[in-house]
Amino acid sequence: MDGKKIGVTFATAFLAYAILSMPGPVGQYAELVKSRKGDAVNASLFTADPAADPLMVRIQAEAAKRAEKPVNARVDPVWKAIPAYNGVQVDIHQTYRINKEKSNHEELQLVYREIPAAVQLEHLPPNPVYKGNPRKPMVSLMINVAWGDEYIPSMLKSLEDANVKATFFLDGSWLKSHEETARTIMAAGHELSNHAYSHKDMSKISNALANLEISKTEVLLKKLGIQNKLFAPPSGDFDEETVRIAYSMKLQTILWTLDTVDWQKPSPESVIHKITTRVEAGSMILMHPTEASSKALPAMIKGIKGKGYVLGTVSELLSPQRVPKVEQSFAF
Repeated sequence: MDGKKIGVTFATAFLAYAILSMPGPVGQYAELVKSRKGDAVNASLFTADPAADPLMVRIQAEAAKRAEKPVNARVDPVWKAIPAYNGVQVDIHQTYRINKEKSNHEELQLVYREIPAAVQLEHLPPNPVYKGNPRKPMVSLMINVAWGDEYIPSMLKSLEDANVKATFFLDGSWLKSHEETARTIMAAGHELSNHAYSHKDMSKISNALANLEISKTEVLLKKLGIQNKLFAPPSGDFDEETVRIAYSMKLQTILWTLDTVDWQKPSPESVIHKITTRVEAGSMILMHPTEASSKALPAMIKGIKGKGYVLGTVSELLSPQRVPKVEQSFAF
């Protein structure tokens, strides 16, 4: 082989290597071709200038408009611990691959991937949580149970009819005497968590007793097979030591954003009005198995959903995972 041919071959090889190593759409496109090596149809799509492919240009334009940065968890001076919320961006590689194989390029199907926040809730020092991240369009119903079970069946029926899962914080002494009811709640797919053992004001008892109040209920939850991560102090009463003790047990202290105050026996209509007019993204709504909340629950759920919010458990609300996008494709 003469020198000229050697030079051409080397230059060609170097150009191919450079294209395959390029960042951005060119490199992603090249990676696509490499990942489908041996597929004659897809290999034939490769051009010397993949960035000029009209489909790639359209995807890049949409990706730039739809990218959202992650939001780090933080400690707010008023609301205390605010959970993180993942960012999102269009997965250009997968979006290109899927749409290039489609016969109809008028409708572009976008594939998203989440971008984790650098600071998560578990990275923060011990602090209570009163609400979820306001960027997350989700709301949680938290039902604290420390007495009776008269209204639990009707509340479970309303939740089932609306396809909603709630978080039930159970008082340990109640749980001990109502294990079958607790199992019924769990079987319906709801989250069960810790509400201490005997409804004491946590800030007014010793550290040793506070530890015992939480740990005794944890034992009962573990008996049900629950790996709990949440603790709601009775009556919302706590101090820094309460939060620290819960944190030492790997439990996040949970308060609330909106309170039905249903123990004061308000009318169901007033509960519905209060909640549906004040609810916002990230709200955690406190209620108990009472007549007022039981009767108000269907309309409360309807009103919350009517504002465009998804209802999930407290753990789902605190998770940085995004609420799935409704639109996955659109036409030009």
